[in-house]
Amino acid sequence: MQLNNFQEGAARPELSKGKMVTEIKYTPSDEAELSEVVAASTAPLCIRGGGTRGVHVAGAGLSTSALSGITLYEPGAMTVVAKAGTPIADIEAVLAAENQRLAFEPMDHRALLGTTGTPTIGGVMAANISGPRRISVGAARDFLLGVRYVDGMGQIVKNGGRVMKNVTGYDLVKLMAGAHSTLGVLSEVSLKVLPRPEAQSTLILHGLDDTSAVGALAKALGSPFEVSAAAHDPAKGETLLRLEGFSDSVSYRVNQLKTLLGGEIIVEENNTARWDAWRDVASFAGVEGDVWRVSCKPSDGPALVAKSNAQAVLYDWAGGLIWLRAAAGYDLRSALGAYDGHATLVRGTGQPRFEPESAGVARLTAGLRARFDPRGLLNAGLMG
Repeated sequence: MQLNNFQEGAARPELSKGKMVTEIKYTPSDEAELSEVVAASTAPLCIRGGGTRGVHVAGAGLSTSALSGITLYEPGAMTVVAKAGTPIADIEAVLAAENQRLAFEPMDHRALLGTTGTPTIGGVMAANISGPRRISVGAARDFLLGVRYVDGMGQIVKNGGRVMKNVTGYDLVKLMAGAHSTLGVLSEVSLKVLPRPEAQSTLILHGLDDTSAVGALAKALGSPFEVSAAAHDPAKGETLLRLEGFSDSVSYRVNQLKTLLGGEIIVEENNTARWDAWRDVASFAGVEGDVWRVSCKPSDGPALVAKSNAQAVLYDWAGGLIWLRAAAGYDLRSALGAYDGHATLVRGTGQPRFEPESAGVARLTAGLRARFDPRGLLNAGLMG
């Protein structure tokens, strides 16, 4: 098959409002065509899923959006297999019909970044996108059972399966999650899914400063009452705790947490819209400024925020994840200094997107890339 049989447009990287814009040149319709594109390429490729996260690098655009469809769903085994370009919404709809869900509640970046397109399962897994429930069920990569992908030489590789069992050698399933398509282009993923809860309640504490809020969230997480999300919004003076499960269990745990935490606590029932907006950092959407995502020890969070000179702040994961909105071009990493964690520039220009790697980590990264993408074709330069 000749490359000109693929859906093709002009590959014309250019700067627009400070962002690299890459038009799609290749849209392979199946894994074999994806393999052929990569194998035949002699210049870098910019790998795209649904194009919702606004990440662009120099190179010919390669979209996996045509690799779409659920190839296997076993509700009884709580597993689903889908091609990489399958929209998240399609997967969620199929799962909902069986009262199941993607428990890691992946963020939809479109409002925050002002992007269009459709979030896909391959893009979510390539970036390891995990929402507020990460503190209770784990990250997106923890639900990834198996992968199929094309490496930088165009070889089709399969690793894992439909059961939670590792194999000897590289754990390629976990390695691909969060590699941002720099080691391979995902073509299919196998996932574990979980039941939808019968009920949801949100406890809202008012008036806590950042340090007190993080303390209250830690206290709740340290209890036996199974908190599924723990967040703090300093601007609104709201500290939020979400509980999910069977109705009687949720009601009991709400009352126990109210007693444990004390003070005046408001309880909202089944307010999924609040948590969808929180997951998507909706309060930063349409507001000028750079958006940073800082991972740190929860106890370090308030001190980091105090040094950040941020215009707006949101605490998630009980303080382990902090969203910061800062002035355009602001060097947040220099302001924060040394700490146990890292900062990622999610929206903005003028600073590296990812935290610069230490010398030791950089050597490991270079070794992995030399093994999986020896020609340096896949999203070159994206992660340093």
